[in-house]
Amino acid sequence: MKKTYRNNFYLLALATTLSFSSCEKFTELNPLASLSENTAFSSKQNIELAINGVYWQAAVGRYDPGTGLTTGRGYPFGGASIEQGEMRGEDMVNLQTFYQITYEGTYTPLTANNINHWEQLYALINQANVFIKGIQGAITSGVVTDEEGKALEGEAIFLRALAHHELLLHFCRPYADSNGNNPGVPYRTAAITGAAEVEGGLSQTRGTVTEAYAKVLDDLNTAETYLPATRSTRSYTISRATKAAAIALKTRVYLHMANYDSVITEGEKLGTSATSGDFTSAIGGYKIEADPETPFTSQSNNLESIFSIAQSAAQNGGVNGAITSMFGPASLNARDLVATSPNLYNAAFWVEGDLRKTKLQYRQSTGTYKLAFNYKYRNYGINDNWNPIIRYSEVLLNVAEAYAFKNNNSQSLLLLNAVRNRSVPVANRFSTAPADLKLAVYQERRVEFAGEGKRWGDIHRLALSSYGTGGIPAKVLSTQLTTDGLANYAPGVVITPSFPAIPYANKSFIWPLPNSERNSNPNLDQNPDY
Repeated sequence: MKKTYRNNFYLLALATTLSFSSCEKFTELNPLASLSENTAFSSKQNIELAINGVYWQAAVGRYDPGTGLTTGRGYPFGGASIEQGEMRGEDMVNLQTFYQITYEGTYTPLTANNINHWEQLYALINQANVFIKGIQGAITSGVVTDEEGKALEGEAIFLRALAHHELLLHFCRPYADSNGNNPGVPYRTAAITGAAEVEGGLSQTRGTVTEAYAKVLDDLNTAETYLPATRSTRSYTISRATKAAAIALKTRVYLHMANYDSVITEGEKLGTSATSGDFTSAIGGYKIEADPETPFTSQSNNLESIFSIAQSAAQNGGVNGAITSMFGPASLNARDLVATSPNLYNAAFWVEGDLRKTKLQYRQSTGTYKLAFNYKYRNYGINDNWNPIIRYSEVLLNVAEAYAFKNNNSQSLLLLNAVRNRSVPVANRFSTAPADLKLAVYQERRVEFAGEGKRWGDIHRLALSSYGTGGIPAKVLSTQLTTDGLANYAPGVVITPSFPAIPYANKSFIWPLPNSERNSNPNLDQNPDY
């Protein structure tokens, strides 16, 4: 694993800030300070710097260090996971060359975006593992109490699980294919801090998807036990992993496994079994905000965001990686790179008057691209928008889907309406379950999570389902939009995608493993046909 572990022999991304009141402080100053393992865990102050360094790796990352481009680019969760998740789907349109390879599925084992996603996810995993090893030693030596140490260890375990699941979504066939018996990804739990550990890591193979999912769930169960329910401030609760974050992520993971009973069981811990339609989690006090704009305009202080990746003006993915810059319009000081697809905007299930259309979409009327742009991330030029990883609305819709499959339509509809009714006009609300409740839930996910990177996860897990797309859907190309501009965004307008669908059986449904990785680790089999 030479490339995966390069530059990870020490906790390189340690935050140098002296303020520990909230996690987002880690991005307020330049964060690089190469503390050795022993130094990093010798005091509570250094331990706080160390865990902030793990979050820094999740939020800022690097862009292909081998090329000399060492500035942060938002890999893996500082924008990259959302950008890749949207560009692999059809609900946003790639306008320029920046995301063309991802959008059109022409990636190879040498494609930079794929390589960086793999390498930076494993860099995060290794930093988490180094932290876990170090904090366990700090507990033993009495630097921190067992309770303090376990709470910190739980954060690293949570991030490790999140990273491995992200790898499974992009580099592996879904769990539904052969019940998870396809090749998975190496599940790394050992800290790599020197050459001996690197050699030991080379003996690990990919395993299976089933095996990796079992380990993700083991990690999340442990994290749930270790993590606190709340923290001292709301911003700290949102930007650092909590008990609810581990539970919420489990509802997502179990949904990918079609384990609907477990989705429901985990959701109950967060208040989804209420029959009044007023859903509030006893753990953390999470609930749906009355205004769909609130989780984005009050990103560090709302009751809906369960876990987000914090960004700041000083530390973010920059103009070439920050989600604000990537998804925004040029007229507002962004880059005109990605627009909302008219086929989503005009879909009958995204009704006129929906607040997510009037408040969370921006119709640009000037310049080359007179199109609708996602407006969830609007701190243009600053790029300090936090990246939403898990919101309470996702938990509700995850559980709504599970109840629909268990034929409990009444509870499913209550959960669906809890998300939908805050945004749609009264005349368009469901008073009874629609004829196809499952389809209604899937359509709601496309509207509610537009621009949050979740489209690919749904395409991936549903690819073999009658509700899925049977592969990567056909896509609208920018050349089909630039002439007509905003005229494309009108009820009844449907644009026939000119870029063809990619069938599920095609190699491009999943990404290839990077050549750099396989050159270092010959035990890793490449995905077929690459």
